[in-house]
Amino acid sequence: MFSQENYLKALTFAAKAHGEQKTPKELPYLTHLCSVAMEVIHAAVESKMDEKKSDLAITCALLHDVIEDTNTTFDEVFDAFGLEVAQGVESLSKNKQLAKNEQMADSLNRILTQPYEIQMVKLADRITNLQEPPAYWDNNKKKAYLKEARLILSCLKNSNLYLSARLEKKIQDFEKYIKE
Repeated sequence: MFSQENYLKALTFAAKAHGEQKTPKELPYLTHLCSVAMEVIHAAVESKMDEKKSDLAITCALLHDVIEDTNTTFDEVFDAFGLEVAQGVESLSKNKQLAKNEQMADSLNRILTQPYEIQMVKLADRITNLQEPPAYWDNNKKKAYLKEARLILSCLKNSNLYLSARLEKKIQDFEKYIKE
C-alpha cells in the first residue's frame, strides 16, 4: 500500500520545517498536514493505487506546504526526497512573487503538468481546509474561498474520482457559511 518509513521520514521533515507554526484554529500545523495525508491515504486505498504512486502522493501531502510556508528550499526537498517529490511540492506551492489574484491560477497550471498523484494532494488540501471558516473571515472572503474551491475541483476532478466526490460534498457543505 505505502511505505511507513517514507511516511515517517516526510512527517519528521515537515514537523521540523513547520516548527511552532499553527493552523488558523491555533492547532499545531502538523494536524493540517496529517489531515491532508489521511485524505490521500484513504483515496489511495479506495483507488487501489500501487505503492510507488501512493508513496509519492502521501509524501507530497505531508510536505505540500514546506516550500510555500517555511524557509525550506526546493533543493532541500530534492536532497531529502528526490526530484519527483521536489517538483510535486514546488507545484503545490503558490508563487508569492505574483499578485495574490494570480497565484492560484499559476499554481493550478503547474499542478496540471504533474502526475495525478500530485493533483490529488491539492484536492485533499482543499477538502481539509473546507471546514467551518475562522470567525474573522468576512462573507466576501468565504465566497472567494468557495469560488477557488470550485475552480480547483473543475481543474483537477479527473485526477481522483473519490477525492473529487469528497470535495464536491465539502463545497456543498461550506455553502451554509455564506450569507446571500
